[in-house]
Amino acid sequence: MPVARTGFVPFATPVEPLDGLGERLGLRRGSLWVKRDDLTGLSGGGNKARKLEHLCARVASQGWRTLVATGGPQSNLARSVAAAAARLGLDCHLILAGEPPARPSGNLILDDLLGATVEWTGRPLSLDAAEQAVRAAAARLTAEGKPAYPIPFGGSSPLGCQGYLHAAREMRQQLPDVQLVVTATGSGGTQAGLAAGLGSHDHVLGIRVTPFPDLAGRVRDLADATAQTAGTPAPRGRVQLDDSQLGEGYGIPTDACLEAIRYTARHTGLILDPTYTGKAMAGLIAAVHEGRITSEMTTVFLHTGGLPGLFGALYSPHWKVPGAAGPAPS
Repeated sequence: MPVARTGFVPFATPVEPLDGLGERLGLRRGSLWVKRDDLTGLSGGGNKARKLEHLCARVASQGWRTLVATGGPQSNLARSVAAAAARLGLDCHLILAGEPPARPSGNLILDDLLGATVEWTGRPLSLDAAEQAVRAAAARLTAEGKPAYPIPFGGSSPLGCQGYLHAAREMRQQLPDVQLVVTATGSGGTQAGLAAGLGSHDHVLGIRVTPFPDLAGRVRDLADATAQTAGTPAPRGRVQLDDSQLGEGYGIPTDACLEAIRYTARHTGLILDPTYTGKAMAGLIAAVHEGRITSEMTTVFLHTGGLPGLFGALYSPHWKVPGAAGPAPS
């Protein structure tokens, strides 16, 4: 059965060929594509808009006044929640892990422009601690007379994952012979929704970007619950999760990630980010080199956005000033 949506993503995002990049990797023309979910809109685009479509439809129908969410300093979800709140005329309360930086950059600038109230934890948060912090803040705000809806971590709940069940079906209409979708997997919701929408885990390769324990189990359980919420059968097959690109952890780019960002930009014009899509593309390139992705397959790279985070101060030492001899000074 259809699940209510807000209309944050009012159109089908394009599926475009990546023939130039594919040929450079040794793939035949027509075998490598990109799904442009960096174009979803909502303050810079990205995959979070699809999840928030369904979550915020519930908020709008039940009279909540405040959205509460959490993430890292350059959280795409936090920025998207702030934008959704502004669109709906609601307040937004963000809980960001760590200490506030001396200067705002990247998504933090947008959080401020969008009017979010930000609370810093002073330390990193585990998945469980992050979810507890959101629930506690929502309860506190509700008690203060500001009814608050806790957005699940990453927007990844059976309701939020409806966004990628819908996206998978949209992709099938655009590219009926798609056999594999490659995506960054953080909280697991995007991969789970895709698997539920495509009907099989065999059609989705997740590139892990977070160190959360039993992430494959989380994806499996979310996919089953997402399908049940939509009234469709649970996806077949076994969760495919590639751990090879995580490196030192979430938000810490590897050499392969940085090279994938540069390579993709120069040969496609697409801009990736160091936290999600850069690692996802590095995983796709490695899978091609290892023969796990071949010319006989129709493969789609899901561009989940993240552009504002590219301009975070954390990443500036990795880029160079054009015309200068080395990296930009930190």
